[in-house]
Amino acid sequence: MRLVIQETPLDRLSPLFERFRVRARLFHAGPLCGVTQFDAQPGRSFLHVMRNGEMEIRHAAGSGLVERIVVSEPSLVFYPRPLAHDFHNAPAEGSDFVCATLDFDAGVAHPLVRALPPLVVLPLARVDGIAATLALLFGEAERVRCGQRLLADRLFEVLLLQLLRWMLDQRDAVLPLGLLRGLSDPRLARALTALHARPGVVWSLEGMAAEAGMSRSRFAPAFKAAVGQTPADYLSQWRLAIARSELRAGKPLKALAAELGYANASALSRRFTQQTGQSPRAWLQRDG
Repeated sequence: MRLVIQETPLDRLSPLFERFRVRARLFHAGPLCGVTQFDAQPGRSFLHVMRNGEMEIRHAAGSGLVERIVVSEPSLVFYPRPLAHDFHNAPAEGSDFVCATLDFDAGVAHPLVRALPPLVVLPLARVDGIAATLALLFGEAERVRCGQRLLADRLFEVLLLQLLRWMLDQRDAVLPLGLLRGLSDPRLARALTALHARPGVVWSLEGMAAEAGMSRSRFAPAFKAAVGQTPADYLSQWRLAIARSELRAGKPLKALAAELGYANASALSRRFTQQTGQSPRAWLQRDG
């Protein structure tokens, strides 16, 4: 008789968004006419949904993206990082089109924002399970009712999570080097999720490898090949991302040091200065 061991389902996204939230804001519903320009704004992302029609997306030369993309079927168009873009030949009168801005805690330093490609264009037909979300979203966008904007904003956040879930579940897709690729690997995802959920643990390489169910010698190169950093460097960056967010919210350095696994406030301050080039106090005065 063969023993089959079933893996415990793993929630790879909740620990990230519990630490670094995203806030969506609907700003357009209905047709677009002629040329519509979307300017890049610091720390701001865009999520567009075209349910009917077709359009052409254009990017400036030197943007790093293809200058002209034709979207000929209902699609999601997602810009995780600030990047100017124009819509041409927009959907005809009566078509379904909604747009939202997304503000990620920590802006472009948000771990997932850093890990995503600069543009995701995804046909709606490829994403299972979003039909109900889209029906609610477009229903709220079509007429004003009590709580309409609040509900529409939350539905965009749901849509983003569904998009990210879909990306993580694509076994044959080649994801960019970084966190998203690491989270798409079932073994590395267990280690990454543990780091995200418990940053204050005194993690050793052996401890991280054990979370992944791998030997130390196999875990370290596999982690770096997927994420682009050593496990220790990733953990340090994650802790300091939390430290910046909490310092901005007013948490004392001493309390943060204990929460994030540093021996004392001086140890955290030294690591902070090494990575950012500024002491926590100087960073708060300049950027906080």
